Amino acid sequence: MAFTAALWGASYMFIKVALDDGVSEGVIICLRTALGAMVLVPLALRAGALRPILERGWWNVALAGAQVIVPFGLITFGENHIASGLAAILVATAPLFVACIAPFVDRDERSTGWSLGGVLLGMVGIVLLFGVDLSGDTDELLGGLMVLGAGASYAVAVLVVKRGFTGVPPVGVAASTMVLSSLAYLPLALATLPSAMPEADTWASLVVLGAGGTGVAFLFFYNLIADVGPARASIIAYIAPAFSVAYGALLLDEAVTLGVVLGLVLVLAGSWLAAQGRLPGQVSRTAPSRSTAPEPARAR
Repeated sequence: MAFTAALWGASYMFIKVALDDGVSEGVIICLRTALGAMVLVPLALRAGALRPILERGWWNVALAGAQVIVPFGLITFGENHIASGLAAILVATAPLFVACIAPFVDRDERSTGWSLGGVLLGMVGIVLLFGVDLSGDTDELLGGLMVLGAGASYAVAVLVVKRGFTGVPPVGVAASTMVLSSLAYLPLALATLPSAMPEADTWASLVVLGAGGTGVAFLFFYNLIADVGPARASIIAYIAPAFSVAYGALLLDEAVTLGVVLGLVLVLAGSWLAAQGRLPGQVSRTAPSRSTAPEPARAR
């Protein structure tokens, strides 16, 4: 779990490194999803997980759009304007959006008690981040809103998984979303190829981002879901942003302001309460599900 969180937390730093070296957003997303597919597709074939995926038809397109195509685009374009650590915090708002959206499409997901309190607490953290840390120019605010939109997209993906992928092997779901997403971004990547060869550290960042943070980390996450259930596995989403803030400060010289620290604490605490419906250490009223259908990763 810690290794997966460390990989996902580093993804935002790798994106920033590639952007700063002039690699286009389309190339970054296409390459990372293609490398992720290269890791996951052979495993899906070995597990016999492709036939159940093909039977889901257009559900695959809907999930790829909500889980990868839209949020990866929003995160990558948004990181042109905000720090990588802040991007990770804003993406971690996905459970808050689930709590806000789900009651309109799934009455079983209504927020009450601690869950409702978590939503309110997380919203305070978002307001703090936008009011204190993103109080600069319009580009910063736009970048923050784009990344916040990625968190909302991941929330939609959770509902798509619940509706269309119950009982489907997780590795097949992951492989399908990576293949469809890489194909979706291929035209943009070909149209925006870099005019000069990227630096060696940029290539290394892209390889680790794709094969590690997108392929291997997805595999580990889905295995955790199968082993301990989605509720406990989702704790990774609350650990990864702390790694991102640390990487940004230590390796990219990003400022860690008081607004970032307070926003991180409030957003992650609110997201925990919204998703778990309980305080840390308390026993949940319902046992964690051991469904093989994955919850979309929230911090990538």
